[in-house]
Amino acid sequence: MSYFLQEDPQVIRNKICDYLQQGNPIISGLNTQQVLELDGTTNYVNTMRNASTWGGAIEIQAACNIWNMSVNVIDVRNSSRKVVNFIPVSNLSYKTITLEWSGGHYEPLKT
Repeated sequence: MSYFLQEDPQVIRNKICDYLQQGNPIISGLNTQQVLELDGTTNYVNTMRNASTWGGAIEIQAACNIWNMSVNVIDVRNSSRKVVNFIPVSNLSYKTITLEWSGGHYEPLKT
């Protein structure tokens, strides 16, 4: 995401973790703490603050909400190239970014 947001990756990570720690909504109608507990990690947010911990859908959705942007994730593991769309809970999106996912790390689709 740092490619698109022009911020240090750790700053972005901390903003996302702060957002989650404050209990801000990830998805409309769902309690954020309950969503994080589904992961099974005892202290999800503190684990996610570690730069060696990979983010996923929860962090992408939180980023959408923080920066009012949509994120399209293209699954490049096979030829179907399925796209998953993330939109902010406010439905106010001022930009759209695209990431490619190969099963592990997310990479920006640079245009």
